[in-house]
Amino acid sequence: MKIAYISTYPPRECGIATFNHNLMNAINANFPDRKDPLDGGYVVALNDSEDLQEYEYPAHVKFVIRQNHQKDYIRAANYINTSDVDACILEHEFGIYGGESGIYVLPLINRLEKPLISILHTVLKDPSYVQRIVIREIAEQSAKIIVMSKRAVEFLTTIYDIPADKIQIIEHGVPDLEAPEVNPVKSLSQFKGHRVMLTFGLLSRNKGLETVVKALPKIVEKHPDVMYVVLGNTHPGVIKSSGEEYRDHLKSLAAQLKVSQHLSFINKFVTEDELINYLTATEVYVTPYLNEAQITSGTLSYAVGSGAAVVSTPYWHATELLADDRGRLFDFKNADALADTVNELLSNDAQLQELKQNAYEYGLHLRWPVIGAEFIKVAQEASAKHDFSDKILKNSIVDPEILPKFSLAHVLRLTDDTGIVQHAKYGIPNLKEGYCLDDNARALIMALMAYQRNKSSDAYRLLPIYLSYIHYMQTDDGNFRNFLSFDRRYLDEVGSEDSFGRTIWALGHLISCAASNSYREFALELFHKSYPHFKALKHIRGQANTIIGIALYLQVYPTDEGMVAELVRLTTPLVEAYENTRSDDWEWFEESMTYDNAILPLALLHSYEITGNQKVKQIALKTMAFLDQLTLSNGYLSPVGNDGWYYRGGTFPTFDQQAIETMAMVMMHFQAYQTFRKPEYIEKMFLSYKWFLGENTLRAPLYDYETKGCCDGLLPTGINRNQGAESTLAYLISHLTVLKAFELEYEYNKLEQKVKIC
Repeated sequence: MKIAYISTYPPRECGIATFNHNLMNAINANFPDRKDPLDGGYVVALNDSEDLQEYEYPAHVKFVIRQNHQKDYIRAANYINTSDVDACILEHEFGIYGGESGIYVLPLINRLEKPLISILHTVLKDPSYVQRIVIREIAEQSAKIIVMSKRAVEFLTTIYDIPADKIQIIEHGVPDLEAPEVNPVKSLSQFKGHRVMLTFGLLSRNKGLETVVKALPKIVEKHPDVMYVVLGNTHPGVIKSSGEEYRDHLKSLAAQLKVSQHLSFINKFVTEDELINYLTATEVYVTPYLNEAQITSGTLSYAVGSGAAVVSTPYWHATELLADDRGRLFDFKNADALADTVNELLSNDAQLQELKQNAYEYGLHLRWPVIGAEFIKVAQEASAKHDFSDKILKNSIVDPEILPKFSLAHVLRLTDDTGIVQHAKYGIPNLKEGYCLDDNARALIMALMAYQRNKSSDAYRLLPIYLSYIHYMQTDDGNFRNFLSFDRRYLDEVGSEDSFGRTIWALGHLISCAASNSYREFALELFHKSYPHFKALKHIRGQANTIIGIALYLQVYPTDEGMVAELVRLTTPLVEAYENTRSDDWEWFEESMTYDNAILPLALLHSYEITGNQKVKQIALKTMAFLDQLTLSNGYLSPVGNDGWYYRGGTFPTFDQQAIETMAMVMMHFQAYQTFRKPEYIEKMFLSYKWFLGENTLRAPLYDYETKGCCDGLLPTGINRNQGAESTLAYLISHLTVLKAFELEYEYNKLEQKVKIC
């Protein structure tokens, strides 16, 4: 039995990494003849870094996935499929995989040709829509789902609708070690002469250690020899964001309560041998988590397995593991109750020893070799029953391998502390042309999408620049100017309706997916200040862009009846324009098709999503079909050229093709998929996107792999080599939209298969 383990892995400091390392060793321990870990398979490790060399992995780590690189997941599946393993074990925790709620893992497991066993380390009682989808899809692709508690089974069957026969409980393993006869830990200053209360694990605020510190005055009043020892490093993610703020807070709290001499930190990551020494040198082990939503706790399992006397808050795993007098429970955040419980145990040695004995005896069946044997049975059964022919064999509609690596290099080149510069000469910013509101609004949307996708620090730094530009261009009455010179002089008093609408779109996008609450509040202020000008819009593209912004706003504030009414009012001119112009051979809003054409049906799709108006839906579908017929019928996108535009009864202009046309097509088709869930829209979205990469009239790529910018358009003579903000942002927004669509591959591939079968 050879297994591919998909997980974080040491030396990365992560509880799941440690679990997977122990599980691999436990399974191998059941095969005494194995001398090399590679005899039992290998590890596919998850990195939280862009750097593949971030960790010095052992030889049995054969493939590394960078958390936020979607292509790595596909390549990992290919690596596993072409290897000689018999099965895969997936360690699942939402935070170790990329995308919203770790959705990047789904393309990997959908492509696996080996039987999959998935271990769920977190099962949420109140999952988000995406979290529920991720767990359900993992269950569908797995031969067996492993959880570590009865409560997890209850949640999976009742909340996630996963069949009970697909779920198996295998409890968290514990080290197969006994207390040493001579324990070196007892000679440490923190232990020598003290009765020790211990907590171990990676530190973060959700651990609730302040409850123990608050209980110390009452404990040491009765037992002055008590020392509370906190063993473990601060969580690496916390270090990056907050440093040692939590540890310092606990020290400060202890000083305020005058118990500093009874609190000690041992800031190190210990081996299992060392951990057993610490646990067996301890009088009372404490897990003071702040709420019940902890389905599994490895530290709690280790404490019970070592025969510690455990006192814990009643989170889900603790209520099960500490039942039958294997430990004591106290209420969340209740320092007095904790103190009373500890004092009672420390005052009654018989009770204390009974708890320890009960825990030790239960822990014997949790020893890692025993747990490893259970996993071997599961893997053997999954391998014996596996029939790959039952699995849908389908290449993704979206091929991530042809996508260039996402890069903000050219955007960073075009952006200064004022905003993004409008134009470029080739790949060099043309400062003479200054800035415009249109591009900074688009840039804000792009930066938000980039930050939302992978928490890009570059994108996060760009957000306040573009938002500040929008604020600077808003007039006292709430309208917006458009153009600003390089020396920051206003070049107009009032901008175009298009620039106004694009700005409302950007603000609505920020409101719907703010990177922080302060950004949302700022965007709301600008949005509401501009509201009086919505009624003055006369042109349908300005109205269409504004509709999109309002619809995004209403996703967050659906009960704002005034804004719903404004959405309906702004949609009416588009409906009337279509009804007054259309004919059997001209399903459009105007007598001509000019620029940014797909924005019009895109706006109607957004309006329909909010209002459910069937007439709006039908017009959106008819105008989309008309636009597709004109621009996609050759098997590649050929958008309406700006060289003359397309008039009813006239000749379709091939050139000058603009990037914003393509961006609008990409976004329109993705919105259509999200609305109607038809895979054909994903196909058209990706076909439109490939215009940037060379599937176009001239068969010439507009994306510049060297500068990471996008050329300004297709001309009869070739490519417009200038790489301004509009075209580059259009490319990047399209690219990010395609990546977002790829996250839904598990869904639309199955839908397409269903359509073909029917």
